[in-house]
Amino acid sequence: MMTLIDNGVYVDGLRTATPENLQQTSEVMRSGGGMAWIGLYRPSPEEVRSVAEQFELHPLAVEDALTGHQRSKLERYGDTLFVVLRPARYVDEHEEVEFGELHLFVGPDFVVTIRHAEAPDLRRVRRRLEASPELLAMGPEAVLYAVLDEVVDEYGPVVAGLENDIDEIEDQLFSGVEGVSRRIYELAREVLDFQRAAQPLVGMLEGLARGSDKYGVDVELRRSLRDVLDHALRIVERAGAFRAILDNALQVEATLVAQRQNEEMRRMTELNLAQNEEIKKISSWAAILFAPTLIGTVYGMNFDVMPELHWSLGYPFALLLMLGMSAALYGVFKLRRWL
Repeated sequence: MMTLIDNGVYVDGLRTATPENLQQTSEVMRSGGGMAWIGLYRPSPEEVRSVAEQFELHPLAVEDALTGHQRSKLERYGDTLFVVLRPARYVDEHEEVEFGELHLFVGPDFVVTIRHAEAPDLRRVRRRLEASPELLAMGPEAVLYAVLDEVVDEYGPVVAGLENDIDEIEDQLFSGVEGVSRRIYELAREVLDFQRAAQPLVGMLEGLARGSDKYGVDVELRRSLRDVLDHALRIVERAGAFRAILDNALQVEATLVAQRQNEEMRRMTELNLAQNEEIKKISSWAAILFAPTLIGTVYGMNFDVMPELHWSLGYPFALLLMLGMSAALYGVFKLRRWL
C-alpha cells in the first residue's frame, strides 16, 4: 500500500476531490481539470517509480529522489521543477539539530511532495493554503512558495537553539568545565551542516525570482517569494556568525588549554627543583656522615698489626680526622649551596 498521506485535486483554489489513489487522481483531472497535490511519506522505490510514470517525471530527477541524501537544490526538467530541501528542527532534550530531506516535483498542474522526516509539517502548509483559496488558485508555484516558507520558518527555532548553546559554551569556556572542547567541535559541525542546508536556499529563491517573468508568476506571489528570500538571507548570515564565533571559541579554548599545560609544567618543574634541593641536602649529609664512619670502620678491624695501633695519640688523631673531614665536606657543600 502506497504511503499516501494526502491526495487532493484543487480547482480555482478549492478542493474538489480527494482521490484514493493515483489512477483516480488522473481520472478526476481528465474530467474536471485542476491541480493535483500529492503528499508521500517515506515511499518505497516502487511507489516513487509509480508516481514518476503517472506524471512523466524526468529519469534523472527520479534517480536523485531514489538515491536520497541530496544537498538542497533546484533543477528544471522541461516544464517540471525538481526541488530538494533540507528541513531542520532543534531537539531540546538532546540539544542537537535534526535534519530531514524533502523532495518536490512541481509541474504545470501537479505537485508531488516526498517527505523523508518529520519536518516540515506539510499538513500545516496544506491547511494554510486551503484556508487561502486565492493563494492556492495561483497554482503549483503557490504550493512551492508555501513549502519554502514553512522550511525557512522552521529554521527560526534552530537558530534560537544554536544561539542558546553558544551562550552556554561561552559561559563554560573560562570556567574550566571538562569536555567543552568536544562540545564546541560538535556544535561547530552542526552549524556547518545547518549552513549547508540553508545556504543553497538563497540561490534557489533568487533563481525563482529571476524566472518569474518568463513563467508568468503572479505579482503577489513574487513579493511573497522575496519575503522568504529576506528571511533566508538573515538565517544564513546568523549561521555564518555562529561559525565565526565557534572558530574563535576553539582558538580561545586551545590557548587556555596551552596555558593550563604551561602552568602544570611550571608547577612540576618547581616541584622537581624542590625535590632536587632536598636530594642534595640528603646526599650532602650522607657524605659528611660517611667519612667518620669510614675511619671508624677501618680502625674497628680486629687485626694485630695495624699502623698506629699502639700509638698513644691514635684515638684523638682519629677523632680529629673524622671531625676535619666532616668539616671540610660541609664547607664544600655549603660553598656549592647544597646545604
